[in-house]
Amino acid sequence: MDQTTPLLLVPGLASSARIYAPVLPALWRFGPVMVANHIRDDSMAAIARRVLSEAPPRFALAGHSMGGYIALEIMRQAPERVLRLALINTQARPDTPEATQRRRVLMERAKRGELRAAREEMFPELVHPSRRDDSDIRRLVHEQGDDVGVEGYLRQQTAIIARVDSRPTLSAIKCPTLVMTGDADNTIPNAFSKEMAESIAGARLVILERCGHLPQPEQPEATARALAEWLAS
Repeated sequence: MDQTTPLLLVPGLASSARIYAPVLPALWRFGPVMVANHIRDDSMAAIARRVLSEAPPRFALAGHSMGGYIALEIMRQAPERVLRLALINTQARPDTPEATQRRRVLMERAKRGELRAAREEMFPELVHPSRRDDSDIRRLVHEQGDDVGVEGYLRQQTAIIARVDSRPTLSAIKCPTLVMTGDADNTIPNAFSKEMAESIAGARLVILERCGHLPQPEQPEATARALAEWLAS
C-alpha cells in the first residue's frame, strides 16, 4: 500500500474514536488516519454522504459493527473512492423485526436517561466470556456511550433500523477486502461474516480466537496484525 494513502475508520453503535485506540499505533505507520463522526444524521445514506464529504479523495475504509453498515453504504455511493475495505464484526443483512423491537425498547430507555444502565446490562454479551469482568473494557464502553450521547444514539438506532439489505450489492465490491469477526461474537454471529466473505470476490476472512464483538480492545494485537496485513497486501 502507498504510504500516503489515508485510512478512514468508522466506529459502531454507541461507539466513538476510542474503540480504535488500541490498534492505531500499528495502522498510523501506513499513512494518515481519520475517524468518521457518525452521530449527526439519522439515515445510513445521509451518514455516508456526510462522511464522504469530509473524507480524503481516495482512502482505505474500515467499519466496525454499525460502521460496517455505513461502509457498505459508502461502497454503494462512491466505490471508486475506496481503495481497500475492512468489515469488522458486522453484517450485510437488514434488521429483523425482533431486532428492531429491541432497539425501540433501548431507545425509550435512553430517552428516560437509562442509556448507561442499558449498556451495563448488555456488556456481558458484547465481549468474550473471559472478558466479562474486564473493568477497562467496561469503562471504555461507558465512555464511548458518553461520547455519543443520547441524541446521537437515537439517531444511530434510527439509521440502523431503516438500513437496507446489503447482500445484493456485495458482489459489486472489487477492492481488496478483509472480513474480520470474533469466534464468540454474540451480537452479530460470525456466520454473517462468513456469508459476506463468500459473496465478495477474493475477500479474506479472519476469525479471532477468544474474542467477542469488540476485537480492538479484546484482541488488540491480533486485530492490529490482521488490519496491518490488509493495508500492506
